[in-house]
Amino acid sequence: MPTLSVEKELLFVQIGRTYTDHDFDELCFEFGVELDEITSAREEAEKSSGFTLSAKQLEAYSDAILYKVDVPANRYDLLCIEGLSRAIRIFLGDVDAPKYEFSGDPVCTMTVKKANTDKIRPFVVCAVLRDVTFNQERYNSFIDLQDQLHRNLCRQRTLVAIGTHDLDSVKAPFFYDAREPKDIKFVPLTPADKGAFVSSDLLKFYETDPTAKHLKPYVSIIKDSPVYPVILDSNETVMSLPPIINGDHSKITLDTKNVFIECTATDLTKANIVLDTVVTMFSEYCAKPFSVEPVLVQFEDESGSIVNSYVTPALSTRQEQATVEFCNSLIGINLSAEEMKALCNKVQLGPAELLEDGKILSVTVPPTRSDILHPVDIAEDIGIAFGYNNITKRIPTTSTVGGEFGLNHFGDLLREEIGRAGYIEVLTHGLCSIRDNFTALRRPVSAAVSLSNPANVEYQVIRTTLLPGLLKTLQHNKSASFTGGFKLFEISDVVLPDSETVVTETVVGARNSRRVCAVYAGPTSGFEIIHGLVDRIMTLTEVAPDPSYAGPGALRGDEEKFRVSREGWMYKIVALDSEADDNGKTYFPGRAAAIMLSTPEKPESTQIGTFGILHPEVLENFDIQYPSSCVELDLEALM
Repeated sequence: MPTLSVEKELLFVQIGRTYTDHDFDELCFEFGVELDEITSAREEAEKSSGFTLSAKQLEAYSDAILYKVDVPANRYDLLCIEGLSRAIRIFLGDVDAPKYEFSGDPVCTMTVKKANTDKIRPFVVCAVLRDVTFNQERYNSFIDLQDQLHRNLCRQRTLVAIGTHDLDSVKAPFFYDAREPKDIKFVPLTPADKGAFVSSDLLKFYETDPTAKHLKPYVSIIKDSPVYPVILDSNETVMSLPPIINGDHSKITLDTKNVFIECTATDLTKANIVLDTVVTMFSEYCAKPFSVEPVLVQFEDESGSIVNSYVTPALSTRQEQATVEFCNSLIGINLSAEEMKALCNKVQLGPAELLEDGKILSVTVPPTRSDILHPVDIAEDIGIAFGYNNITKRIPTTSTVGGEFGLNHFGDLLREEIGRAGYIEVLTHGLCSIRDNFTALRRPVSAAVSLSNPANVEYQVIRTTLLPGLLKTLQHNKSASFTGGFKLFEISDVVLPDSETVVTETVVGARNSRRVCAVYAGPTSGFEIIHGLVDRIMTLTEVAPDPSYAGPGALRGDEEKFRVSREGWMYKIVALDSEADDNGKTYFPGRAAAIMLSTPEKPESTQIGTFGILHPEVLENFDIQYPSSCVELDLEALM
């Protein structure tokens, strides 16, 4: 959850009320946020410093009390003191929710060179705030909101980047273009004292200079692109190099009266949400509060023709509906339609209307509430407005008996037994590389669920076998003692391509398969140890050995007299043909076996797993220095 840090006294001035710390904590709970910490800038400096600060150094930090408030990740309107205080005042009934409006027709235009910008950041949205009055606190909050949005909704500026400018220092109309790095030269906001930079040199400076470390994370977004996005005015003055830095020429100061806001983006929907959030929060400081001047954005092709245009900001107000019965049922209350309608005003969802004889509640979603997407969201806000503490506790009218999923219970019991046999359980990652999943095991690369945009080469596919995870665990535990043998096991899922399995009436193209995999590594191969584990698992699952496998002597022994087994369930171990079976190539030739299972439903023996001594090439691929054996079998077949 994002955390908003606000000065206590300033917040209470904005709210128009004062509270004790305990009372404000209770108010936060009722409103649906959480007061996470009460601190100060000085206290934060003492905690975050790696060394003791002197008294003189501490004096530089304010000792004013700060509230750190955790807000829901989708409530972008609460990421600044203006939005939080306004929402609380509306919740308390001190003020009505404001109505946001356009101050008139667009005066400024933003022309987009579509052929160029499509190569890197295709969208831009803009707005103007006229006759704004800034002071130091408002200015700081204005900058902080941009930082909060960049960290959250904008995904570190990869989806949206916000630029704010002093409108009186530039000349409309404005242009959004993408040019070669050598063709963009300007004085950046940081560092403003080193003169003009060519954009490519500026990015190198941000990558290497310690004073610009806060901008270094964004350099990679455009560094390798043949063109860089740029915002210009009619005099070709560079206003910003999104998503990196604004120009010093158009920087915002406390004396700024008219603010031009532009948001370049790869996602137009998120760009509109970001712009709506910024203008709705700070339009209250305009001479005419909550009024915004729109901007005409037009897209120009290579011939100079306008191929598309729209007016921003959207300031979209929309209607969403939920049934009164659904809201009451979900919250666990019994409110009348009129009572529910009145509560909508406390959470900025008014004015609300009742439709179909009071059965349906239709709410008005303002531009600040982009989080309202479904009737569940409406019911949640009505629950907040009603007060969670006011909901009467009731015994449920239905009686249900829950129980652990059978396969999970089976796996838990088996974990205990394998652990008693001296094996250490591990939990490895479900994603792996194609090399680890196939090539390193000497298996041909075959179908697997793959990631379209993996973070790195280690996370290319979802594993189809548990073996790579165990072998990598051995690889990273070379310092452990292998004198008495090193035993590992895992019970987990693999994901297999499957065009027939149906989940909630949908063919998803894959299915999960629960498996057990165990590895032994030590001075000897340990084939007989793994073989013993296989027999133990079969005994525990009440599967008897086939006479052709156990032999007549075993059938007459005391062990078989008292064996508990399911009728018709039998298993046998047969030699694994490494040429015919792709999995067989993982094992040493002639030292591998297949586990065959027959059941009353499937009398014909079916292979449910394999075990054997690992091939030396497999051990070399995973840098394992001891001979090893392993087993992997399908647990679902034993259910």
